[in-house]
Amino acid sequence: MAIATGGLVMLSEMLEKLPPSEKKIAAYILENPRDALSLTASELGKRSETSGAAVIRLCKSLDLKGFQELKLRIAGDLQKTPQQEIRDIEPNESKYTIIEKMTTNSIQTIKETAELLSVEELTKAIHVLENANSIHFFGVGASYIIAQDAQQKFLRINKHATAFNDIHMAATVVGNFGKDDVVLGISFSGNTVEVANILELANKVGANTISLTKYGSSIVSEQADIRLYTSATREPTFRSGATSSRIAQLHAIDILFMCVASQQYEETVKHIDETREAIDFIRKSMSPRSKK
Repeated sequence: MAIATGGLVMLSEMLEKLPPSEKKIAAYILENPRDALSLTASELGKRSETSGAAVIRLCKSLDLKGFQELKLRIAGDLQKTPQQEIRDIEPNESKYTIIEKMTTNSIQTIKETAELLSVEELTKAIHVLENANSIHFFGVGASYIIAQDAQQKFLRINKHATAFNDIHMAATVVGNFGKDDVVLGISFSGNTVEVANILELANKVGANTISLTKYGSSIVSEQADIRLYTSATREPTFRSGATSSRIAQLHAIDILFMCVASQQYEETVKHIDETREAIDFIRKSMSPRSKK
């Protein structure tokens, strides 16, 4: 069984959003992670000049089952090899260091996203996607690229999947959905109003709803039955909005797709072979030699 990790990432990414008492506890743990492992909730409350009840509230804010789960995740973090910080690109930087920095940053983002994906929530998402009559992936701007990628993947395994970035087209599709359909809303910030509105509509018609956002509570995740998180990545200047966040989202979609594919392995292989043959047929029919 894999070691649970991600506790320190959760705390650091939520730190500025937490209420004052919970923020004090999070800051204490981040400064003294090893000490925190040996404390009870009540003792941690005293050390951080708060209370045991505030410690429990912090765990709720982190979407964890309790203080014990947080300690297990922190213990897993402390066993890991120290990771490099996300680094920004400097003016007139050499191509070699840009290659090295971008590669390191991408690997760090993928690792953090893997730590933040709840196996419990992932299992729920796999179940509804596996049994869905129709799936709609919705995102705006850069997140629409992720929606298109998800649509292409699920179409290849014979899932009826759509992806529109026009909210009126999306609403038209979702408005006809029901309890056996799924809407997956994608928003890195979690604050994209259009995505929140589409998920709200999906809830109204009784469809299953999934959100994919950066870690933490948001207007998008609040509208979802199932919440999947990616690393917030602390986007530096040159990469604001679309580099590491895109990699994190693609990684989460890949994991989701592979999990669904694995659950129906034989059928998946059959459909992928059929789509490959169909594409090969089109390529051959369009080649100059075939037209002679």
